[in-house]
Amino acid sequence: MGDFGSFTREVRETLGKKICAAFLSNGYKSAVYAPLAADAAKLALDMIPEGASVGIPGSVTVRQIGLIEGLEAKKCVVYQHWGPKLAAEDKLERLKSENASDWFVTSSNAITYDGKMINIDGTGNRLAAMSWGTGSILYIVSINKAMPDLTSALARARDISTPANALRVGSQTPCVKIGHCTDCKSPDRLCRAVLILERPTFGRNTHVIIVGQDLGY
Repeated sequence: MGDFGSFTREVRETLGKKICAAFLSNGYKSAVYAPLAADAAKLALDMIPEGASVGIPGSVTVRQIGLIEGLEAKKCVVYQHWGPKLAAEDKLERLKSENASDWFVTSSNAITYDGKMINIDGTGNRLAAMSWGTGSILYIVSINKAMPDLTSALARARDISTPANALRVGSQTPCVKIGHCTDCKSPDRLCRAVLILERPTFGRNTHVIIVGQDLGY
């Protein structure tokens, strides 16, 4: 029997490298393809200098690849607001520190084949850093989040990313119960701000790593 999975890996690599070329064409400082999560973690750790401050918002992808542990081993100062025992005032300070860090490392709800980013937030902290972060920005995005165009990418962000994130944080939104967006009026609604990055904003030092494995939501 042949390695049938090799065909999928080859197709993913072809698409991933095509999207990397689109990001470079759109003005990103670097865009590279990593076949595996471990490869992506190594690329990120090679990019971020020892001792740097690093802000990490609510990204499942970044945590799945073990990047936080790798950064701490490099004596980086990691700011993250995840933690059920954090008091409200401490969480606010963490959010501010994340966005003011030397590096802001996050994922994206969806990307397009021509190198656009689509993200939805409830609080807006990620979107603020993506559009006006003071340090370098690194996106680590798995290939399962790649969509042909803006319409399908926005649909993915609403129908796949947001219900899973709502379930993760315990929100009682309709999408949790039926599995897709209903454009609800729930007080717990997470879809409150949408950011489409057609290009990196002026003054941003922005990098992308596309991972050939399924990660995040």
